[in-house]
Parts: sequence; structure tokens; C-alpha cells
Amino acid sequence: MSAAPAATASLGARALRSSAITGAGFVAAQALRLGSNLLLTRLLFPEAFGLMALVAVVLTGLAMLSDIGLGPAVMGSRRGDDPDFLDTAWTVQALRGVLLWLAACALAPFLAAFWGEPVLALMLPVAAFALVIQGLNPTRLLTAHRHLRAGRVTLIELATQVVGLVAAAILAWITGSVWALVVSGLVAALAHLALLHLCLPGRPDRLRWEPAAARELVRFGQWILLATLFGFLALQADKIVLGRWLPLADFGLYNIGAFLATFPLLLGGAVAGRVLIPVYRDSPPAAPGAAGEANRRRIRRMRAALLGGLVLLVLPLALAGDGIVRLLYDPRYAGAGAVALLLAAAQGPALVLLSCDQAALAQGDSRRFFVYSALRAIFSTGGLLAGLALAGLGGAILGQAAGWLLAWPVLAWLLRPHRAWDPALDLAVLAVSGLLLATVLTLRHDAVAPLFG
Repeated sequence: MSAAPAATASLGARALRSSAITGAGFVAAQALRLGSNLLLTRLLFPEAFGLMALVAVVLTGLAMLSDIGLGPAVMGSRRGDDPDFLDTAWTVQALRGVLLWLAACALAPFLAAFWGEPVLALMLPVAAFALVIQGLNPTRLLTAHRHLRAGRVTLIELATQVVGLVAAAILAWITGSVWALVVSGLVAALAHLALLHLCLPGRPDRLRWEPAAARELVRFGQWILLATLFGFLALQADKIVLGRWLPLADFGLYNIGAFLATFPLLLGGAVAGRVLIPVYRDSPPAAPGAAGEANRRRIRRMRAALLGGLVLLVLPLALAGDGIVRLLYDPRYAGAGAVALLLAAAQGPALVLLSCDQAALAQGDSRRFFVYSALRAIFSTGGLLAGLALAGLGGAILGQAAGWLLAWPVLAWLLRPHRAWDPALDLAVLAVSGLLLATVLTLRHDAVAPLFG
């Protein structure tokens, strides 16, 4: 009788520690990223950040559109510590990296023509080689996430970011060119690969193809592949659409405002992605009897703490984001302030969605997760396009937020079979975020008005 409580306590302690480390690491990483951003905005020009935002959209898209969920598969599978399973996963990962780079090389001329930026035809193949490097990352990284060992991984990621920052600053100072950002991305990918091999304990990966492991990965990943296709659309639709609709300099300003405003959203995603899958796997809300009830209470406390902390982070960004931009950036970037205000105030529904959709993946329910991801993408992208047509950039931001809100009932459909839906907590957060958005639209109307037109 005592083993279960001990195991539960161990899981709770590990989840809390991993959440704290992940959160602290993310804050430190964002502080480094902000410092890098501030430095590079003084060495480069707004168009450079617009170009790199387009490169990032392409690389993210290639990665997501070919994602078969290797991370969630290793984190959730009973064979997640089996060397044969891990070697097969690593073989798939390495092959995928090479294929993605070849795809980027083939698509580069067409994407350069689509966005009207010829330099992208050269930038994309060079930047995309980072995908080959990332494909060689050891599965020891996935194993560390599986067992909620976040400390050393976080330190490695921070060290990688420092290397990339230093490389970008030196190259930008020497060249004054956007190529400084491209090359520093490759330097960071190489540094990350080297640090993972040197600093994470575990056996080296080998090329291997075990049919049973491959079948499990494919069975789980076929729906993840489709889900991430729509996930990419949901998360990157604004960059794809606005990258074509806005002048390049204005698109660069939008991305700087989004960088500040989405800090809480990215933090929540980092914690949810690394912590909640193991928690939902080892402490399922649908467990029978008293165990399930205890699991649901535990997870509700974790989600409440996560969402409460994220809302507190949103408040200063939503009420004073323009002042933060004026304080941190030179006058060329003042236009990012209105974007930061409105984006921060409108992200409440997205925070609610990201805090619990991992429950289905933890139980291997990738098929329903695909349906949810598809509808979420359709709603958010449709809202973005409708808002853009009706009210310009401000309308696009609010329309996308409305799409996230429409996806909430679909989230309920996804989670109810796993007894992971918590409507009372969700509604409380949605009410607070709705009040905040109304406050910004009324009390800060003059600041955000330029976005509507």
C-alpha cells in the first residue's frame, strides 16, 4: 500500500522540479534572447529581422510538416528506454534531417519568388543545413525529457544560446549583414550537438532498423504527422500571411512585438511539452477509483499554478508593452509597441489550449489529437484571414484569438474520454483574459488604434 503514494510523491516532486528548472531555464533563455535582440537591432536593420522571420517560418514548417512525434513517442512508449527502439528512432531522425535539407534546397527559389525576396534563394539552403545537424542529436536528450531530468538539458541549451549569441554579435559587427544571423544559427546547432554528446550520460546511438520499433513509431506518428501539419498552420499562419501582406520592415517590427508579447505563451508551451506528457502518462486522470480522483486533483493544481503564473506574466505586457518597447529599443522599432500590447492581451485562449492538450498524446491518442489540431488550425487561420480583410493587422490579431476560442469546445471533445477536461478552471482563465482584452481595447485604444485600418 505504501509504494503507490511513494511513487506518486516521487512523480509530483520530479514534475515540480522539472517545471521549475524548465521555467527558470526558459526565462534565462528569453533574457539572453532579448539581450541578443537588443544588441543586434543596433548592429543590423529592421529588414534583416523580417528576412530571418521568413527563414524561420520555412525551417519550422519543414520540421513540423515532417514530424512523426519521435519525442512524444519516446516519452510515452513502454519501450522508451529500450536501446533497439531508441536506435531506430535516431535512424529515422537522422534520415529526416537530410531529407528536410534537400527539400529546403528545392523549395528555396519558389519561396523567394513567393515573398519577392531573391536573397532567400541563397539563405534558405544555408540556414536549413542546421536541420541536418539537429537530426544527429542523440536520443539521450529524449530520454532525459522522458524521466523529467531537466537540469543538465537546460544548462546545455543555455550554453548553446550563449554560443549562438556571441557568434551572431561578432559576425553582425564585422559584416553588418543578415548573413550573420544565418551563420550563427549553424554555429549554435553544432554547439548544441557537441554539448549533448559531451555532457549527457548514456550510450551512443547507432544506425538500426528494428521492424517492431519502426511499426510502433509509424503507428503513433502517422496521426502526429497530420496533426503537426495543421499545428504548423495554427502557429505560423500569421508569419506566412503577414510576411506577404506587410512591407518587409513592418514585418520585422511585427516579429519584434510578437517576440515580447508571446513570452508567456512560449514559456507555457515549454513547460507543457516537457513536463505534462510524463505527468499525464504516469498519473492518468482516467485511472479507476480514488487514484483517478487524486490524479485529477494533482493535475488541476499543476495547471492552475501554470495558468495563474502565465496570466500574471501577460498583465504587464498587455498594459504597458508599448512602453517596454520604447524603453528597450531605439526609435526605429517603436511601431512594435502596439503589436506587443494587442498580441499579449489576446492570447488567453491559446494559453488555455496549450496547458492540457498533451493529455491525449500521453495516452497514445494521436488520432483524436489530429482531429483537434486540424480544427484548431482551420478556426485560427480562418479568423486571422477574416480579421485581416475586415480590420487590417489589428483585426488579424483579434481574429486569430477568436479562432483559438472556437477551438475550446473541440479541446473538450479531445479530453473528455481521458477525464482530463476541467471546464471550471478553463472558464476562469478565459474570463480573466477576456476582461484584460476589453481593458486594453478601451483604456489603451489610442495605442492600438494604428493597427486597425
